[in-house]
Amino acid sequence: MKTYIAQRLGIGFLTLLGMSIVIFGMLRLAPGDIVDILFSTGGYVNPAERAAIEKELGLDRPVWVQYVEWIRQIVTGDLGKSYQSGRVVIWRHALKNAILPVVTVIGIEFAFLIGGLVVTETVFNLPGLARFLVEAILWRDYPIVQNLVMFIAIVVILSNLFVDMLYGFLDPRVRYGH
Repeated sequence: MKTYIAQRLGIGFLTLLGMSIVIFGMLRLAPGDIVDILFSTGGYVNPAERAAIEKELGLDRPVWVQYVEWIRQIVTGDLGKSYQSGRVVIWRHALKNAILPVVTVIGIEFAFLIGGLVVTETVFNLPGLARFLVEAILWRDYPIVQNLVMFIAIVVILSNLFVDMLYGFLDPRVRYGH
């Protein structure tokens, strides 16, 4: 099991690394840059001012240095600041407000996933609990049907409980039983 988890983490890391390269590369290959956009309304561009802004934004450094700096900032939770508004993007504030809906959707999707097992295992003739449940229903094997439905209900309820507990952990403002 540890080997499997290590492999999945390795694959996940490589996927994120590949995505970061694609994201960074695509944005660097896009026509124009932020300095052009900032000066587009002003007409004349003073080369000294342009160089100062490029230096301030780190755009005067080689692309690979910009990429390494960006990755370092992601790892440390510093997502930089918006070029346009100058607002600082803080990981913990962005994550705190964005993660609760994600956790909710994951919890709901988990329940649908359990329900989808019946269809998937039946259509593709895969052995599993859901296929066993369908066969038990067809054979009117009530004790098996009752126990499997109860098991599925317990799994869904425990997943909802886990999501609720995760809410309290992720957002201290969420409290139960007060």
